[in-house]
Amino acid sequence: MAEGVQQFSITDFAAEAVKVAFDWRSSAEAKQKATFYLDSIKSGDVCVLASTSFALVTHERSSEVRLYGFKMLQHLVRLRWEELNNEEREHFAKMTVNMISEVAKPYEEWVFKSQTAALVAEVVRREGLTLRAGVLQTLASICDKGPIHAELVAMVLRWLPEDITVHNEDLEGDRRRQLLHRLTHSLSEILPLLYKQVCQHFVAGQYAVKINEIDKAKQHAATVTAALNAINTYAEWAPISALGSSRLIEVCAQLLRYSEFRLSACEFFKLISQRRRPSDETAVTFDSTITNIFQILTQVTEGFMSRSLTWTSDVNKMDVDSDVNNVDSDVNKIDVDFAECLCETMVAIGCNNLQCMVRDEDQLSIYLKVMLFFLQQPKFELHFKSLPLWLFLFRESNSSLKSNKQADDGGKMSKIGKQSSTSGMIDKEKGVAERIGDFCANIMDVAFERMLKKNPTVGVALSDSSLEIWTDEFASKDEFSQYRSRLLELIRLIAAQRPITAASKISGRVVAMIQMYSLRPIHSQDLPVLEDTQLALDTTISAIFDVGTDIGSLSNPTVQRELASIIKGVLSQLLDLKWKEPALVEILGRYLDAMGPFLNYSPEDVIMVIQKLFHLLTSLPIFQKGQKQDPIAVSTSRARLQVCTSFLRIARAAGKSLLPHMKDISETMAKLQEEGRLLRSEQNLFGEAFLVMASAAGSEQQQSVLTWLLEPLKEQWIKKELQDTLGLVNLLIRGPNTPENERMWHIFHTVTIFERALKRSGSKKGSVSTSQNGSAFTIDVGSSHPMASRLSWMLPPLFKLLRCIHSLWLQPIAQELPKEVRAALVITPAEQASLLGEAATKLKGLGAGDGGQVDLNRPGSIDLTENEIRNWLKGIRDSGYNVLGLATSIGDHFYECMDSDAVSTALLENLQAMEFRHVRQLIHIVIIPLVKNCPRLFWESWLGKFLPALIGHCQRVLSVSWTSLKSEGRAKVPDSCGDSSALGLKAEVMEEKLLRDLTRETCALLAALASPGANKSLPSTEQLGQLGHMESCPVIDTENKFSESLIGFLFKHAEIASCALQISVNAFTWPDSEAVAKVVSFCGSVVIYAVSTSDFELQNFVAKDLFKAVIQGLTLESNAMIHADLVSLCREIFVHFSNRHSAPREVLLSLPFVTQDSFSAFETALSKSSSAKEQKQHIKSLLLLGAGSQLKALMAQKNTNVLSKPFSFNSNATFPKLLHVHNQ
Repeated sequence: MAEGVQQFSITDFAAEAVKVAFDWRSSAEAKQKATFYLDSIKSGDVCVLASTSFALVTHERSSEVRLYGFKMLQHLVRLRWEELNNEEREHFAKMTVNMISEVAKPYEEWVFKSQTAALVAEVVRREGLTLRAGVLQTLASICDKGPIHAELVAMVLRWLPEDITVHNEDLEGDRRRQLLHRLTHSLSEILPLLYKQVCQHFVAGQYAVKINEIDKAKQHAATVTAALNAINTYAEWAPISALGSSRLIEVCAQLLRYSEFRLSACEFFKLISQRRRPSDETAVTFDSTITNIFQILTQVTEGFMSRSLTWTSDVNKMDVDSDVNNVDSDVNKIDVDFAECLCETMVAIGCNNLQCMVRDEDQLSIYLKVMLFFLQQPKFELHFKSLPLWLFLFRESNSSLKSNKQADDGGKMSKIGKQSSTSGMIDKEKGVAERIGDFCANIMDVAFERMLKKNPTVGVALSDSSLEIWTDEFASKDEFSQYRSRLLELIRLIAAQRPITAASKISGRVVAMIQMYSLRPIHSQDLPVLEDTQLALDTTISAIFDVGTDIGSLSNPTVQRELASIIKGVLSQLLDLKWKEPALVEILGRYLDAMGPFLNYSPEDVIMVIQKLFHLLTSLPIFQKGQKQDPIAVSTSRARLQVCTSFLRIARAAGKSLLPHMKDISETMAKLQEEGRLLRSEQNLFGEAFLVMASAAGSEQQQSVLTWLLEPLKEQWIKKELQDTLGLVNLLIRGPNTPENERMWHIFHTVTIFERALKRSGSKKGSVSTSQNGSAFTIDVGSSHPMASRLSWMLPPLFKLLRCIHSLWLQPIAQELPKEVRAALVITPAEQASLLGEAATKLKGLGAGDGGQVDLNRPGSIDLTENEIRNWLKGIRDSGYNVLGLATSIGDHFYECMDSDAVSTALLENLQAMEFRHVRQLIHIVIIPLVKNCPRLFWESWLGKFLPALIGHCQRVLSVSWTSLKSEGRAKVPDSCGDSSALGLKAEVMEEKLLRDLTRETCALLAALASPGANKSLPSTEQLGQLGHMESCPVIDTENKFSESLIGFLFKHAEIASCALQISVNAFTWPDSEAVAKVVSFCGSVVIYAVSTSDFELQNFVAKDLFKAVIQGLTLESNAMIHADLVSLCREIFVHFSNRHSAPREVLLSLPFVTQDSFSAFETALSKSSSAKEQKQHIKSLLLLGAGSQLKALMAQKNTNVLSKPFSFNSNATFPKLLHVHNQ
């Protein structure tokens, strides 16, 4: 009796604890006590846990308590099942199965039905009962009790194979194979049972409708749906022969006729169609089944095609005649979801099992017509679902044709070509390529029509206004750009395979557009049509004349002549255009540069395009600097820059075709310069184009161009370098049309041309990405870089300039700055919008320097001087950092000719005053490339000067800011975001974003220090695994072994190592998974280094402090997506240090709910396993057991498939005696 009272008390207290833990009105202390009490039950006596949990799920308890009770039962089954003896397990299993009858009530909430079914399935999986003789017979008998019971049984059967269909890290190796083996051998009973349930309850439901028992009919319908859901779970993996012999394919084909079940039935076919063809003797049966499914679905789809169907954007159904191809005559609307699923199934058949249709030309023809029907549908979703199929077909077709071409040329066949030839399918693949080629014209029409985001108000001749075009209701703007890129890829693939067809189609569209707009003025709403057509033209021309995509068409003289005739016709039309409006000139420039690849094949047309570009450039006036804020001046400046950019693009695409015209172009440039009709920003673009042309002519020509381009700048750059901050300020505050302002922008464009020269002067043997936007340049470290000899006069003045710019943020100087300069230091509205993830409206090409940007988001009038200064400072910093980052990659010359002290002083002297955004930029563009490219010989003189100050500074400021964010809810950052009171919450969001950005970049720097390329002498994780535990690891001579390892260099400098390790430990407490993911790679190298050396202090840090920090990282739910990496790091530390150091054991034993027995069992299991995967699972299980719900990163992963519901609680109770009662 006393024991019963005690149990009742524990259950009561547990129920009350659940209410408090999830009540938003409970105090933090009360929630903590309640959670601790619940965790103590979950980690306490397993029998108490079982009896308490079963008591919590009874109907007398509230919904939130019952739901938590189910979670406790699932916790027991998943993590503590082995602690029950055989008798207890059998009793637990019977109680669980009996719960089916308890929840099989009409009024029971669905969530508890689902939880019960999931629990029963979990018990079956864990217990390993003989399904054939035991559980299945019991479940079959339960089905006879009624439709609700049968529904629950179907749900149990649906949950049984979950660990097969859904990846579960808790079920690896033998256990997964055993479950698959048992389920496979039980399919002969499971699948017929499900078939029986579908048929029996479908018939019963029809009869219930007939006698007007609607509620009973709904119950039967729910059972049919549950059975179909279960069937679909087996459709993903069960042998095709088993699915066929159990007549499930037959019954699902029949259910396609009924609106209530057709979606689930179609899902069944989709899952089968997504499976790959087996390579064993079952392949024939598989092909036969897929062919049968295709014929079933084709009958339904042909019914749609045989009638006129209208899809519109404001209805979600398709109107069709009744009784369409045996579809239920009572239904006059075809469900959109079903149509989409049908389309997805047909796509799956083509993408995964095309071989089933290739054998029959008529069948293939039908299939392609069906898929073209879906692609051409006005309803956007249907079109969107069918797009992957056509991309797949053309990718495979082009790959096959390329392989054949390589084989004909005597080259190596591609993998696809080899597979085709060995399987005797090569002729059939050629047939597929020819057959889909017949659809190219129609597909290109669809792609052209779908390019627009919305229907233009004019130009209906170029776009079908009945189409449902993409809108923001479908998805975000980013996803629209991805969708349009798929259309462009489709155009590109078609153009590569059928160049004549593609050229004719795009030619017709461009000519039609030109003719239409020649009859009337072009308005702003027409611009999207012009822009999208230009994209299509650019893609088509690039694909046709790209050597990399050529599949042999261009080698045919007839094809060449026909293509030349078509493209020349388009080019002629473009050259004859007389557009004068800046916006139209800008677009026309892009149309002309789209012709660049064609000019490589037609050099005789180059001169006409060059002349047209110069004509467009000179047709636009140059505005005086005081007029730059005028909207017309803005659009004109932008158009001029676009024309120059088009010249650069043509230089890149046309190859050597421009070389004969270099002299004429340079003379024209010189003339325009003399006349004052060419701005410096435009000169820079032409200069970059000359560098591109010179790179195609050889190193001698390249050096000549560099001399022509840079030597005129040398004298002024050296003699007029800035010496101090005062000189910089005097330069900035002078207004337009002053010598100081001219010098200011001359400096800007000089730095810009340095950047472009470094980017364009490398050879093509390697690629290093250094710029902020990810642009790449190429170098050949084995030979002298063309720019190497110029670094000695280019860089020193740049260092002084950057040093002056950095000093503007020093507090004593900033307070004395003129108003306009001080205002220019504040984050711009455009930068604010970027930090907030909002769209910013900017006009490019505006500014006194004829190449800046002015922000139009700011309320009120724009202060041109302030924006000039801001643009100039930002441009110098961006380009200056890029110059340095690029210079670090050109070989030893940079490190030999530059004074590292002067460079570090220029970049880091004012580090304490730099804003987070600027420190992040410095790390990303300069420091990380320096770390990656610095030769071993110069590590001490360069990295030894940069890293201590930088990493130490980042460690201090990040620690302060994160502490502020976590304790006060607001990050302390030095960046000035403007008026905080006016910005309100936005200011806090921006500050946090700035903090996260710097945190991630700092962690990226640590990851760069630990990169494999920089630590080749460090053993890999696999090599450590071969060595085993630390006690067997040999002692390594650190001085010699790791002399070429950056990690070794790091630990030779205590100051750098200490700050880097502190950042790593702190990062695990910061809720930023992206930063943690970068730190993990660094910590992994630290662990390997510690294992491989005799540094006791480092080993002590890893075994204790780092181990604790990693486990602490698992308490943050933000790390749920990278929890596997953290668990892996825990495993590395414990496995390699536990036999040498006591700390790892002490850390795990200090977890709240780890007992000596559970830890001993863990160590025993770990010692028996040699698999890293299994060892990680043992670590994870112990952590879950030992820390309970505190490890939110693991719990979030564990509860992925647990259904939950938010509740509103009403309790203010406290628990002063809970632990006392529990421990009685």
